[in-house]
Amino acid sequence: MTDGALRVLMIAPTPYFSDRGCHVRIYEEARALTKFGHEVCIVTYHLGRDMPGIRVVRTAHVPWYNKLDAGPSWHKPFLDLLLLWKVLAEARSFHPHLIHAHLHEGALIGSLLKYILQIPLLFDYQGSLSGESLNHGFFRDTSLLMRFFKALEGFIDRRADLIITSSDKGRQELTCEWKIAPEKVINLIDGVDTEIFRPHSQSDARRELGIPEEVKLVVFLGLFNRYQGVDLLLDAIAIVKAASPDVRFLLMGFPDTEYRRKAGEMGIDDSITFTGRVDYARAPFFLSAGDLAVSPKLAQTEANGKLFNYMACGLPTVVFDSQINREILGDDGIYVEYGNTALLAETIVATIHNSEILSDLSQRLRERAVNMHSWDVRSEQLEDVYRSLLAPLQDTLSG
Repeated sequence: MTDGALRVLMIAPTPYFSDRGCHVRIYEEARALTKFGHEVCIVTYHLGRDMPGIRVVRTAHVPWYNKLDAGPSWHKPFLDLLLLWKVLAEARSFHPHLIHAHLHEGALIGSLLKYILQIPLLFDYQGSLSGESLNHGFFRDTSLLMRFFKALEGFIDRRADLIITSSDKGRQELTCEWKIAPEKVINLIDGVDTEIFRPHSQSDARRELGIPEEVKLVVFLGLFNRYQGVDLLLDAIAIVKAASPDVRFLLMGFPDTEYRRKAGEMGIDDSITFTGRVDYARAPFFLSAGDLAVSPKLAQTEANGKLFNYMACGLPTVVFDSQINREILGDDGIYVEYGNTALLAETIVATIHNSEILSDLSQRLRERAVNMHSWDVRSEQLEDVYRSLLAPLQDTLSG
């Protein structure tokens, strides 16, 4: 093995690409590695869309499955069998140096390929399998299914040669709760392409969205579900509307049908602009319409990738006070007590009317994104991880 370009086979058991956090991490990793001269092939489901510059290989079409949003499904075992078949076929022609598997299903598939090809397996851990299933209400905490999923999760975690996590919280979870050896777990948090995600003209963005320039605007970008805090956010919007009617909200993401209905029932739909799904390439432009961003995410077993996008666009951000959020935003975040809806609303109102704080935080956050969280920085770190995985194989071959 030389220090030249690597061939990396990425396994993505998800409808890649569909404009959400997990997919952004996959895309940005692959794009940054390609920029550094490595060859990446992503093997994924039949659903989703291809992104420029990255080779994507898809499974056979499954006409009855069209789920793009996150969460478990009883159809996934069948999809993963198709994915296993496609991975095996692609590996024979691609001849990868290593396997980079995303999500637990990807790591399970990767563990089979690892033993067939005798190459290293890197597991990109983005949250607990059983924890995610609980967040989505797939089963109850005390159920037999929960015990099965936890046993399966532990089995998969131990198959990888090395695990990278998207937060230090994830690293602690693996080493403390799942008893994975600390030397096998490396924290490689998410990053952001600061050339794509950057401030744009606020006036132009608002003009396209039909939002008046004089209003105070709070933005949210992400999946619409309970564990992302969207239900709680609507409750906070009702409080904000009563206290400060000049504040409006731009809510970008999907699936939003139920939340549009709920906002109408709550009498707050006149304070909200819903956009539906926003294309990754258009997200920075629309984010730039805002004065302030918010992320009331409740799940604590996952990273919070939207914060990197907010940061790179120079958006001061109100979040719940959690280890993951502090790891990303540091001293430049605006923190409120976890789950406190009234305090969230109060902080939004107080902050959005303080232009001095907004201006100062905007500059500091943009600098933090460029200096600490760009994918140029992350790709060098990931490349070092790859080299450490391949070093034993190189020693064996040279011996």
